[in-house]
Amino acid sequence: MTFVREFLNIQNENIVDRFEKMLKKEKSRSIEKDFQPMTLDEFYKRIDQSMLDSNNDKLTNNDELIKEIEGWG
Repeated sequence: MTFVREFLNIQNENIVDRFEKMLKKEKSRSIEKDFQPMTLDEFYKRIDQSMLDSNNDKLTNNDELIKEIEGWG
């Protein structure tokens, strides 16, 4: 909590910019580190499941999806 208070009291825009850049860089590193590409087997299973969903009319069309997303806010 001390860091947050200190950060909020920074008056130097250059320091704030440097913190923002550092935060973006660290978030990017974290995402890259946690990212695991799927195997071909997983990929094919997803395709198969998508085809089953399509054949069983378990799809959401664009208009319905947009309405649902607009309801989130």
